[in-house]
Parts: sequence; structure tokens; C-alpha cells
Amino acid sequence: MRTYFMARAHGPSGQSEQGASSVEYGLLIAGIAALIVLSVFMFGGAVADLFDGSCETMNASTHTGSC
Repeated sequence: MRTYFMARAHGPSGQSEQGASSVEYGLLIAGIAALIVLSVFMFGGAVADLFDGSCETMNASTHTGSC
């Protein structure tokens, strides 16, 4: 029984693949982080302008000083 679990843990080649899956998860997280950073740089200015415009609209309709 122990031999079966050892064979399952080490795969068909006899080597553990635990480090390989850790590297794959790391690459996946790095890719997602890069997409988030790219999205912020691409759409950050447009979103900021959208919020500034809504703030100005609210100030004009409520006659308050600032946002």
C-alpha cells in the first residue's frame, strides 16, 4: 500500500512535481498582476476624469464647496 502512495506522489518518472506546480502558480499570479497594472495605466485617467466630472455635477446641483 505504501508503494502505491509513493508512486502516486512522485509521478510516472519518479520525480516529485510539487515544485513545478508552485512555479506555475507563481507565473499565473505574476500574469494576473501584470494585467491589473496594465489596466490601471490604460483606464486610470478615464476613471479619474469620470469621478471628477460627477463631483463637479454634484457640486453644481447642491451648491457645496468641494467634494
